[in-house]
Amino acid sequence: MSGQQEILKVAMPKGRIYKQASKLFREAGLPIPADFDDTRKLIIEVPEAHMEFIMAKPVDVPTYVEYGVADIGIVGKDVLMEENKDVYELLDLGIAKCRMSVIGLPDWKPVINPRVATKYPNVASQYFRELGQQVEVIKLNGSIELAPLIGLADRIVDMVETGQTLKENGLVEMVPIFGITSRLIANRVSYRMKNDQIQKLCDRLQATLAARA
Repeated sequence: MSGQQEILKVAMPKGRIYKQASKLFREAGLPIPADFDDTRKLIIEVPEAHMEFIMAKPVDVPTYVEYGVADIGIVGKDVLMEENKDVYELLDLGIAKCRMSVIGLPDWKPVINPRVATKYPNVASQYFRELGQQVEVIKLNGSIELAPLIGLADRIVDMVETGQTLKENGLVEMVPIFGITSRLIANRVSYRMKNDQIQKLCDRLQATLAARA
């Protein structure tokens, strides 16, 4: 075997999580240039770190990792729970903190045949099923907060970070369901074949997280 290190392919979510993740990677001593934070490139090569970043929509990251086009990826716990892909969850990175919650209007009263709107139909269905409540789950892709305001649904299940959007739209957080942070995940085959590289990265990130704490 040659001393040439293989390239580790990393699926990275665009936007808010990427900025926090790239900062964490830099703190861990990985040479990721700062100007990558605003690039429109979809594939970013960092040869000095033996890494290649695939910039993806957050919801697609587990799919790229499951199918092995990326060895590892960074993804929110919300997406992991909704998508339920066959990947290893290696590390809680503690970034992009928020929570999944049930949200509604302040004067909400239980109704017959309740409807719940959400971007996360699997998460919502499981939550209400575990409570023994029958609800009709409506999948929406954007502006979930609209649903109770226009009478499409009487409650929503969505992520809450600061609660500012809810406040501005006259909604209240009723029940927090679970906390969300971003996780490092790995493809099952890559985890075996590139175990050394992946483990070293995990160790560096863990040390950085411990130093932050």
